[in-house]
Amino acid sequence: MFQTFDSAGDPAVAKPRVALLRQWLAANGLDGFIVPRADEHQGEYVADRSARLKWLTGFSGSAGVAIVLGDRAVMFVDGRYTLQVRQEVDLDIFSIESLVDNPPATWIKDNLGKGVRLGFDPWLQTIGDVKALKASAEKSGAVLVPLEKNPIDVIWKDQPEPPLAPVELHPIAFAGELAKDKLARLAEAIGKDGAAHAVLTDPSSIAWAFDIRGGDVPHTPLALGFAVLAADGSHLLFMDQRKFSRTVAAYLTQLAELHEPSEFEAAIAGLAKGGARIALDPVLAAEKLRMLVEDNGGTVITAPDPARIPRATKNQAEINGARAAHRRDGAAVAKLLCWLDRQEPGKLDEIAVVTKLEECRRSTGEETQMPLRDVSFDTISGAGPNGAIMHYRVSRATSRKLQSGELFLLDSGGQYQDGTTDITRTVPIGTPTEEMRERFTLVLKGMIGISMLRFPPGTRGSEIDAVARLALWKHGCDFAHGTGHGVGSYLAVHEGPQRIAKTGTEKLLAGMIVSNEPGYYKEGSYGIRIENLILVTPAEQIEGGDIAMHGFETLTLAPIDTRLVRSDLLTRDELHWLDEYHARVLAELGPMLDGETLTWLEKATAPLPHDQKS
Repeated sequence: MFQTFDSAGDPAVAKPRVALLRQWLAANGLDGFIVPRADEHQGEYVADRSARLKWLTGFSGSAGVAIVLGDRAVMFVDGRYTLQVRQEVDLDIFSIESLVDNPPATWIKDNLGKGVRLGFDPWLQTIGDVKALKASAEKSGAVLVPLEKNPIDVIWKDQPEPPLAPVELHPIAFAGELAKDKLARLAEAIGKDGAAHAVLTDPSSIAWAFDIRGGDVPHTPLALGFAVLAADGSHLLFMDQRKFSRTVAAYLTQLAELHEPSEFEAAIAGLAKGGARIALDPVLAAEKLRMLVEDNGGTVITAPDPARIPRATKNQAEINGARAAHRRDGAAVAKLLCWLDRQEPGKLDEIAVVTKLEECRRSTGEETQMPLRDVSFDTISGAGPNGAIMHYRVSRATSRKLQSGELFLLDSGGQYQDGTTDITRTVPIGTPTEEMRERFTLVLKGMIGISMLRFPPGTRGSEIDAVARLALWKHGCDFAHGTGHGVGSYLAVHEGPQRIAKTGTEKLLAGMIVSNEPGYYKEGSYGIRIENLILVTPAEQIEGGDIAMHGFETLTLAPIDTRLVRSDLLTRDELHWLDEYHARVLAELGPMLDGETLTWLEKATAPLPHDQKS
């Protein structure tokens, strides 16, 4: 199994560990310390060695920050984790704050007194983070203190070693472009930004630029390291060379000068001492890098990671790979849903479904000679009230039976060499209530609204996010997460900078893949989410129109459960979209299935009855 079902967070760990941290702070003249859920690369997934927030607090979510002071401690999480954090964290030690409405930078201004010395690890905070934190601390009279050594690393006596997963080459058939050509494009972009060098801190950018993949973090094929790209083409790659086979080392030597990670700080300082102009992305680059450059006489050029947009806008090989991966993945999901439909309510638990789904993905990969390399994230398998926990992670301690009269939410994905998938389906176990059907249909209307949307070039994700919420808003409902995140090509399932959300400031460009996943969550009762991945298509003229418009191509192929659909709440256009989508699902998945699964799929994709509504 790619997924384990160990207990998630354990609130009991916090008391002795927070006490040790407080002792260390007092001995070192500090009043507090900031503990982000981050590593030096600011990735969503971190290696076991870097899981400092979970080790200290018990919180296992993918986004969060703790501030520990001598007499109190605070945990900050966003709307996805408001329920989970209260299950995993000792509430006698930590109070809970919103990472969105009252983030650390705001909280510090209102809660720290004059002269308070708050420590932080400059490798784990971005340049942008520290700028906001310093401004807030100054307003309260507090002092933000960068530390040479992370105190968690001092008190964590059995901290794991850094990961050493082998690096592999990503074939040109899937990458679609040679690494030398990508690097040449990036070098040109660096020069245009007015810099001599740019530091790549995001392992996804390094993986994409060098056409390599690894296995240093869970569920995402990344090799941890840093790269310094140069406008003149003299690139440097800092990565533990024990990860390289002879073939990989010979390949990479043609693209860059290879160095060990221990040489990285000295290399940056050396470039800075020579007066180099070094581009750093303030959203991704650690504050430590800014310090190294400026403290050694160099100049920081503030510029986005030069690989982020080229990586996000998929080329034709990557698009073709995504389509193939979603057909294969859709067949696996159809097998799972058919199997689930045959099970007696109350017999299965959430873990059994996750195990069966991975089995379906593995067998389908074997049948099509494209093996499942990993799941793309820990499957969210939520029955009844667990489905209302937006980023619920099933464990042996929390796994529920799938009971009659409840909804079951299944959010999962696969990593294949030709593409990364992410799909959510919500199904009824037994007979759903009318409220469930109504809310499901409102969510579906939002998902269809995004799917059918046409929009002009230059449109940002924030400008279309409301489309997914309109039907819910009309009924006094909403969901506390973004509508869509970017997705990589055999890379991170949550890829920036593209997203459909209130905070989605990046323009949506042809070739970008984003998710389309509105939802509804009734605490203590049920959760609903419907998710497809969609591809931004090139702008085309609309007959009779004035402006060429982008649209979306739906990549995900799997039935949407029509037992939960109230067709009287759908417009004619929405019904037409759903019928056309299901016809396409049957046409593309049908040849890959047979027997009772094919019979089930034919029934699951049958058209809904239409009335005369407009």
